[in-house]
Amino acid sequence: MRWIILAAAGRPPVGPDGLQGSADVEPNGAMPPAPARRRRPHPLDLAAVALALSGAACVLTGLLPRAEATATVTRILPLLLFLGSVVVLAELTAAAEVFDVLATRLAILARGRRGPLFLLCVGFASATTVLLNLDTTAVLLTPVLLALAVRIGIAPLPLAVTTVWLANTASLLLPVSNLTNLLAADRIGLDPLGYAARMWLPQVAAIAVTAAWLWVLYWRDLPQRFDVPRPLAPVDRTLYRTALGGCLLFVVGIAVGVPIGVASTVAVAVALVGFALRSPATLRLRLLPWRLLLLVTGLFLVVQTLGRHGLNDLAGTLVGAGDGAVGVLRAGGTGALLANAVNNLPAYLAGEAVLGVHDQVRLLALLIGTNVGPLVVPWASLATLLWYERCRSAGVPIPLGRFVATGTLLAVTATGAALGALLLTG
Repeated sequence: MRWIILAAAGRPPVGPDGLQGSADVEPNGAMPPAPARRRRPHPLDLAAVALALSGAACVLTGLLPRAEATATVTRILPLLLFLGSVVVLAELTAAAEVFDVLATRLAILARGRRGPLFLLCVGFASATTVLLNLDTTAVLLTPVLLALAVRIGIAPLPLAVTTVWLANTASLLLPVSNLTNLLAADRIGLDPLGYAARMWLPQVAAIAVTAAWLWVLYWRDLPQRFDVPRPLAPVDRTLYRTALGGCLLFVVGIAVGVPIGVASTVAVAVALVGFALRSPATLRLRLLPWRLLLLVTGLFLVVQTLGRHGLNDLAGTLVGAGDGAVGVLRAGGTGALLANAVNNLPAYLAGEAVLGVHDQVRLLALLIGTNVGPLVVPWASLATLLWYERCRSAGVPIPLGRFVATGTLLAVTATGAALGALLLTG
């Protein structure tokens, strides 16, 4: 009888298999519980475990001597502490609706006009990348801007490309903006302010070229006017202010020279206390980015092994021994080429291994290539890979032919502009 009534109303019951139609019912009329379904492993979960096991196998088989492996792990421990804590901070910031509120305010500030919205989105994505890091932009800002595109009635692809391009090209200014920056700053002995003093002009050049191509290739075809959304107020203002305060504390700590691991840990502790008091159910183990930590650790060990068995020789051949403008261009070009061939982290490590500690200019050029250049293929940087998966999960199709063609154009021109700016800074 219940089925007949629902069918007459145009709503056939849904069975335990998730299909509409006939369904068994319990004697009391209740639907039986749906059987538990196995959750398929995420492809990035498999990749992280595979890299971690591969790194361990390299050490156990002797392909990578244990002394070198120990030195590598010791070197990256502060990076892993920073990466883990800053991702948790970013997740809690997103849960407190900081990104959603700010993105909605950007659309309101633009007053329904395409040009101002473009400039505000470029500034927002750049600031998120510079101050938190490129993975935060790829993982958390991407779904916010995609949802914003739906709210204001415009195509999502231009906003999606804005996040991934600026996640890479805006990651030059501070050591915290990219893991490769942390490695480079440690190697050449620059504090955050000294590092920024060398990289501010290349960063401006890279963002300017990125913004120009974004407008010409993606934003120019959007309607000139869009629907202005209503203001969005956070559900819990206390959590909103606490998370925002943690982010500001993190930025200030970096600016005054606090070690990045300490600054990110203190900042995330502030956010954790706020959530423990206001929303304890949010604090779950899934907040810890174990996949990212495993992937990075395994990647470092595997790349160091490959370096001992040919990758460093290839990088040395490509980088060459010249200095001056030619040396800078070769180092930057090598970084961009290897980043798109394998990944930007292995590319930087391979290039770093063949450059001297005091070869500061070419090390920075290599860094520009590995940060600005990985825009051609989805695996060129971890941020690009995470962004691609977020877009796929949101149902936003990414035309790979157009992505590769426009990414190549940007990689070549933005890397060249940033390298030219580096030469101007001396």
